[in-house]
Amino acid sequence: MSDQRDLEFLYEIGSLRFIPRSWKRFLNPDFENLAEHHMRVMWIALFIAKHENAKDTAKLMKMALVHDITESRTGDADYLSRQYVDRNEKLGIEDMLKDTALEAEFLELWHEYEKRDSLEAKIVKDADNLSVDFELKEQEFHGLNAKSMFQQRMRKQVKQKYYTKTAKKMFDAIADSNPHDWHINSRNRINAGDWKAN
Repeated sequence: MSDQRDLEFLYEIGSLRFIPRSWKRFLNPDFENLAEHHMRVMWIALFIAKHENAKDTAKLMKMALVHDITESRTGDADYLSRQYVDRNEKLGIEDMLKDTALEAEFLELWHEYEKRDSLEAKIVKDADNLSVDFELKEQEFHGLNAKSMFQQRMRKQVKQKYYTKTAKKMFDAIADSNPHDWHINSRNRINAGDWKAN
């Protein structure tokens, strides 16, 4: 293990913010990047874990952090491009983690995630998929009704891919949600400040 390799890895992780998700080409320039995707996946996974009574949230968070980092080497592939490209993610993760202090632990977590043979792996995959639905809902409120383009197939096919009851429930709830509720329903000038009705 090498301190130099640890630094190189951390610089590579920093570069995730420059890697766009390939969905961007179908939607608009304001679509999340790979670093932003990882952050939201981790939070979604924590909420699913709480509802599914998953105990090992430390493992879950680490798995969420590592789940898509190979895209630093392979790039992202959306639902269209996956039909045409072969990505060697196994080689990517091995090369990224090689000789770092985290190599053994995070290789094991990545392989477990890929196999989906634990509750944590299933939760992180559910969170990975749900992050797209959150993004589509946000894009809808930006005036791009991308979700309607996918709506019929999505409702029938995508929901079946979720592993947990919580993710399936969240998938349905997102459809009827408003991305602005977090600030509209928060303490603000209208409901608690100088604009509040008397």
